[in-house]
Amino acid sequence: MHHALEAGDRVRGTTSPNPPVGCAIVDDSGVLISTGGTSPAGGPHAEVNALSAAGDKARGATAIVTLEPCNHTGRTGPCSHVLLEAGITKVVYLTRDTNPNAVGGADYLADHGVEVDYHPVRVEALQPWLRTLSTGRPHVTVKFAASIDGFTAAADGTSQWITGKAAREHVHKDRLRRDAIIVGTGTALADDPSLTARHAEGIPAERQPRRVVVGKRAVREGNLTRLGFEQYSSPEEALKVLWDTGARDVLVEGGASLATSFIQRGLVDRVQAYLAPMLMGAGRGVLTQALAPTLSGLERMKTEKITQLGDDVLVEMVRCLPDL
Repeated sequence: MHHALEAGDRVRGTTSPNPPVGCAIVDDSGVLISTGGTSPAGGPHAEVNALSAAGDKARGATAIVTLEPCNHTGRTGPCSHVLLEAGITKVVYLTRDTNPNAVGGADYLADHGVEVDYHPVRVEALQPWLRTLSTGRPHVTVKFAASIDGFTAAADGTSQWITGKAAREHVHKDRLRRDAIIVGTGTALADDPSLTARHAEGIPAERQPRRVVVGKRAVREGNLTRLGFEQYSSPEEALKVLWDTGARDVLVEGGASLATSFIQRGLVDRVQAYLAPMLMGAGRGVLTQALAPTLSGLERMKTEKITQLGDDVLVEMVRCLPDL
């Protein structure tokens, strides 16, 4: 199971609009034979890659898959059929596939004599994709770095660096998992960000997320114009185009006006708060205006994960949907 989860994590950020699935093939003694992750869209799914690596050793083996094998033909054939044809005798899957176009893989395998075991595990790599099945738009994470009393910049406007090295390195690793990074025109004009994902030594990663600017003001020459970017007038337009062109997991990085716009429109699924151990007392806030006039009118999110990053803390919160 660990190897299947790891295989899915490795391909996160490269598979959209398909989910980042991992698969491990093990023999009847539980010894690992091979692993595979989903290829970029149009390429083989995780099961096919794992089976290809296993070769003849797959016959009589067990496949552990992070998502129920698909049972439909899209750009590729149904993975449930491929597993059966390869001679797999048992399939363990960790997440039910609720995509109406792909369901039925577990039933197909069971009907054809394969032992099927649903072993429910929360697969972190799949959560954004699963959320999109209910929302019909890309999964949106709003990220900010702030002092412990909630300011993203000091009274004079300075903001680099609120968080330390470990937190900044974590941000770059996280960017690699995303299909796109979104900023507002205010951030693009004031900070001239590159919006790249870089390794710890500062070298740009081979694959980069799409760079998106939301707003109507023209963005001047700078990092974004040199590296290439897309611009849309509103959050809704940006998300529609991103969805239509295959993006499923996006990160909103700045600034306060854009974050407020996304939150007010109900377009945020997750919040990442990088909190630094400092007090400012005054400065620029995370949002530009109140979301409700009274405490009872505010939405309470679910705290899902807390990570220590050097002296900083990353708090990750999710909005809860009734069917998730």
